[in-house]
Amino acid sequence: MTNILQSKAWADFQTALGHTVLHGEGPGFSWQATVEGNSTGRYLYTPYGPIADSPQSFDAALDSLKAAAREHGCWFVRVEPAFAQIQDGLETPEAALRRRGLKLAPRQVQPGHTQIIDLDRDEDAILLDMKSTKRNLHRNIHKKGVTFTSSTDPQDVAVLLKYLDQTAERKNFNRQQDDYLRTAAEVLVPQGAGVLYIARLDGEPIGAAFAYDSDDTRTYAHAAMDSAHRKLSAGSALVVRMIVDAREKGLKHFDLFGTAPEGAGPEHEWFGFTKFKQEFGGEPVAYPGTWDLPVSPAKYAAYMGIRGARESVSTARTKGPELVAGLKEKAPGALSGLKHKARSVTKRSSS
Repeated sequence: MTNILQSKAWADFQTALGHTVLHGEGPGFSWQATVEGNSTGRYLYTPYGPIADSPQSFDAALDSLKAAAREHGCWFVRVEPAFAQIQDGLETPEAALRRRGLKLAPRQVQPGHTQIIDLDRDEDAILLDMKSTKRNLHRNIHKKGVTFTSSTDPQDVAVLLKYLDQTAERKNFNRQQDDYLRTAAEVLVPQGAGVLYIARLDGEPIGAAFAYDSDDTRTYAHAAMDSAHRKLSAGSALVVRMIVDAREKGLKHFDLFGTAPEGAGPEHEWFGFTKFKQEFGGEPVAYPGTWDLPVSPAKYAAYMGIRGARESVSTARTKGPELVAGLKEKAPGALSGLKHKARSVTKRSSS
């Protein structure tokens, strides 16, 4: 598989967003990274990178990344070796990374689990792997007046933005900002690295989706439909159309991009849309996740300390009223101790 996040088109997109984009390559490896952070912690981030064809090449890639990080005043390198050979013998991916001095990042950036559909097959075989309701929608939704078209006009991203707003408000989730998605469309669509799809009911837009295309993989990235037409299930039929079109384009994989780990239950925040994605077939894939490689151990420790203090203050602000209400009901006398601790945490984090 080739990786859109390590492509020239993605570098152009990141540059348009104002990021400094760096590149490195050598025998058996390559990487593309952006300089992230600020005075409280600069770092080099390589999404789903580096790419390496052997453990030795991966070691060389890490050395190259560390050298670039030092040159640009970065305290650490953040990697996601989804497409790198990192293991020697029977060691686990986690053991292979820890052995090299990497530390699990405090937050996971790109999805560590996904569902990937093999497109190097007959269309009937691809459809047969789907839940029957998905196949039937794909074959019959036109009877309800629903059509799908792919667009080469970046301005059509406005349809997606409209319905993302509606979906985010209804389901209470944070979505990508308008400027980010507009820039993505303006940069990627003309290069053939981005594809906008518009769903219409009797000619009127009722939803949209945006996919990213690398040399051999289409990645399902953003989608939203008008809630007034939920019963049509046009969103499901649109995904099938994107899969079929990707095969016709000659791509080899369709990445549903982001699922809960295998075996995760309803308590997992991604459980619902994981079930939705699995209905289109494909196989689950797990990546090693997001890891940090300190370039300056002392500065990395300081970065983690600052981050931890900020999270403590944020948690106190978010959970404080709820906790205080509970204490008022159960143990009013404990409030004085809680207030003293809160003042101590705030004082330490601001010093």
